[in-house]
Formats: sequence, structure tokens, C-alpha cells
Amino acid sequence: MALTREQMAQRVAREMQDGYYVNLGIGIPTLVANYIPEGMEVMLQSENGLLGMGAFPTEAEVDADMINAGKQTVTARTGASIFSSAESFAMIRGGHIDLTVLGAFEVDVEGNIASWMIPGKLVKGMGGAMDLVAGAENIIVTMTHASKDGESKLLARCSLPLTGAKCIKRVLTDLAYLEIENGAFILKERAPGVSVEEIVSKTAGKLIVPDHVPEMQFA
Repeated sequence: MALTREQMAQRVAREMQDGYYVNLGIGIPTLVANYIPEGMEVMLQSENGLLGMGAFPTEAEVDADMINAGKQTVTARTGASIFSSAESFAMIRGGHIDLTVLGAFEVDVEGNIASWMIPGKLVKGMGGAMDLVAGAENIIVTMTHASKDGESKLLARCSLPLTGAKCIKRVLTDLAYLEIENGAFILKERAPGVSVEEIVSKTAGKLIVPDHVPEMQFA
């Protein structure tokens, strides 16, 4: 079975470390806020000028003026700070984010990422993605392994306009967790019940498969 969006968020949350400043992109990455390990001090940052995002609000907690970069209502944890977008991007461009979690349309074996536009379709804009991939060294991409048509999103070379070049080292899909090294995807973990053969068949770029690939564990 492929991972659910919530399971993908849970798996990414395991990469958090105490004291991290973390930026969560739009889509699946925003769900990571709900799975920060208990007792861990992590400050979540949003490009629109919020440092210290909490979990998504309950119906009683919703404040229409408290939103993230994706215009979703959020909460602010104790110690949060609200500031201008200019200061937020200075934080990003200055390399002060310890971990960035982004969605993507495509990733390739060179670590290139395409995440902001599909030619011929409505483009909302780049947002903060280009700044994030340029200013952060520790990035995890979360996305489905293949499109709805079954076409792989893990490629030998991205076909869409790039967001950043040679900047991605880790990818979590709904089928697997992979690392990128020396022009290849390296399969590190697989979703529970997903075979290595299925992952191989849905990966278009060079894929290195170790002798043993463990399944991800979820409580």
C-alpha cells in the first residue's frame, strides 16, 4: 500500500532535531506540523512572516488572520514571532533554516527539482521555493512517486522548468524514501507492503537497490 499523506508527514517528522528551524512548503509538507515528536523544540517558519507555527487549529481555535504561506489557518506556539515577508526571506536567504520540506512535480538523479510550473497551465508564481532551495542545504522533497497517469516523477533529467539545480539529496514519495548521490537514486526504505519491484518499475532515473531495503515502521 502506498503511504497516505499523513504517513508521509509522519516519516518526514522523524528527520526533525531538537532546536531546528524548519520551513514547510505548501501541500503535504504542511501536515508535518501535526507530527513533531513530543517534547522536541522545533520552530516552524513560514515565508509570509511567521516563526513558531503550531499544529493546525481546531474549529474553536481558528483565527482567519493567522495563516501560513499557503493561506491555511494555523496556530502560533508559545514564543512565536510575527514579522514582515522581507525579514522572513532574509532569514531564508541567509541560510538560517535547518531543514526545508518541499513538494515537487519532478526530481532527477542530479538533484535538480522542478516544482513551480507546468507549461500551458495556470501559474500562480514561484513563491518562496527558489529562495528555499538556494538558501538551504538540508532539503527533503515529498511527492507521489508517479503521476495519476502512471508516469514517473523520479527522472534521469527533469523535463519541466527547474526551481533549483543540484540541490536535492533526499526524496520521500508515497512508495519509498530515497537519497541522491553520484547521479543515482539510492533506495533506503520502502512503504509497508510495497515491493522493490514496484518501486523499480516506477522510477525512470538510475536507481541503486541495496541487498536489503527495510519497510518503514508506523505505530
